[in-house]
Amino acid sequence: MHGGKGKQHLLKQLAGYNRAAQFQPWAVIGDLDIGSECPPGLRQRFLPAPAPKICFRIVVREIEAWLLADRERAGAFLGISRTLIPIEPEAAPDPKELMVSLARRSGKRQIREDMAPRPQSGRQVGPGYTTALIEFVTDSAGWRPGVAAENSHSLRRCLDRLRHVVEHRE
Repeated sequence: MHGGKGKQHLLKQLAGYNRAAQFQPWAVIGDLDIGSECPPGLRQRFLPAPAPKICFRIVVREIEAWLLADRERAGAFLGISRTLIPIEPEAAPDPKELMVSLARRSGKRQIREDMAPRPQSGRQVGPGYTTALIEFVTDSAGWRPGVAAENSHSLRRCLDRLRHVVEHRE
């Protein structure tokens, strides 16, 4: 897994990832906020000649929408009722802010402290935000992409493309 250094770094590395995808499958995922165009337009602009084994996808809005799309597990992780999570989180105007807002309501002190920014910090997220989300995604009792894809059109398309890349890797 590469990343965690921001969108500009991802875009600078994209050509290299595309070259690597000549030989083995690669998945590169960015948020819609890397540009104002629709996802297909952004993919075409940033990667006009994709290698056959690359899966370059743009998450509609932000990656948090995909994570919240598994409402049952996201609710359990955040320590809130799943009914507080929208059925279609991709429709939320700011999924990251939604995630932080839900974390503030958590019954779990550690979630509140990690994910919600401290008052007057000027930060959008708490100090352990990224670490908490990584734990949610990597925990065997955490996020389920297949379940989340039922509530997320862009995730469903991404998983379909990943399956295609893996099945046709020759």
